[in-house]
Amino acid sequence: MKDAEVTLLLQAIQRGEAEAYDRLVPVIERRLHELARASMRRERSDHTLHPTELVNEAYIRLAGGKQVWENRNHFYGAAAEAMRRVLIDHARRRSAEKRGGGVEQVTFHEINVVSDEPDVDVLGLDEALTALEEVDERLAQVVRLRYFAGFNIDEVAEILGVSAATVKRDWTYARAWLLERMTAE
Repeated sequence: MKDAEVTLLLQAIQRGEAEAYDRLVPVIERRLHELARASMRRERSDHTLHPTELVNEAYIRLAGGKQVWENRNHFYGAAAEAMRRVLIDHARRRSAEKRGGGVEQVTFHEINVVSDEPDVDVLGLDEALTALEEVDERLAQVVRLRYFAGFNIDEVAEILGVSAATVKRDWTYARAWLLERMTAE
């Protein structure tokens, strides 16, 4: 029932019914939190952005735009992209703070830091993903939906309107392409 309800509310928003946004939030809130938690699992454990903040920021971006969503899958894809952009903006701000930000720099000698956290360069990934999008937009969309939104193969296939086998091939190829691109830089 919720899937049909989301579609009906998105259609109401398209017709200009402003109160439809208010009715949409409780219906999609759980799914957006699932997407946010999936995105945050790939981030550092000490990340200063929490899933609820990610959902709120993404929703503000979605609600503030003039985008028209074809269906619930299109909406969730747009939500995944909004979350990706929030994470990228957050990483850029953090990177700028690391490079100074008005703080006195201190040099440490012989410091040994051990961490089991994933070492993903979010900004480098974003640049590589932008380059991949120029080569093949669907491959880039598969990466956004799988990596940033945490959708599984079947969900991505449904959102993109392709077979699960196609998504698996795209996912494998896109990861290899991105890895090659990021290690070459």
